[in-house]
Amino acid sequence: MADFAPYQDIPEQARALSPPPVTSPRASLDRTRNIGTGSLTSPSNQNFPGRNGYFPPQSDSARGFGGRVMEDTSEMFQTSLGLDLKYEACLAYLLLPPAGGVLLLILEHKSDYVRFHAWQSSLLFAFIFVVHIIFSWTSILSWLIFVVDLGIIGFLTYHAYTDADNLDRYEVPFFGPLASSIVDDE
Repeated sequence: MADFAPYQDIPEQARALSPPPVTSPRASLDRTRNIGTGSLTSPSNQNFPGRNGYFPPQSDSARGFGGRVMEDTSEMFQTSLGLDLKYEACLAYLLLPPAGGVLLLILEHKSDYVRFHAWQSSLLFAFIFVVHIIFSWTSILSWLIFVVDLGIIGFLTYHAYTDADNLDRYEVPFFGPLASSIVDDE
């Protein structure tokens, strides 16, 4: 699992392998050296990390500061539906919850961020739907629950949109950790 905490260095994906064994520059220790031609290999021609194409070929955009190979993070932000990650996570709360969350759970297979918000939306708003049914006999409590419901939708949509840049998960009590554990177990 990757750590997406701010102000941390990007973890390396491809590490340099150990360099090949170096032949000794001293004639007494180098048994393979041809003494007559002086074909001693110089250390500048050795395959040390970063020299002579020792790293796997990467484009300049994939290298970070100092020529280090950086992790390709573009696939973490891709979705199955082709929408931007921010908007798709918001749809979990805006598409007639809990039905929108269930629809996203069926259609989205790439993004764990979107699947988390779809699970959280489905679980939370299914519970709120049951509460609506229980208190449907009184119109005052039904309208009060409806207003609270709209506030929760707005609050969670805001967090889904703003937290998508660093893939933070805002978890509501009880349903958030449950949704997180479901997504992590998938």
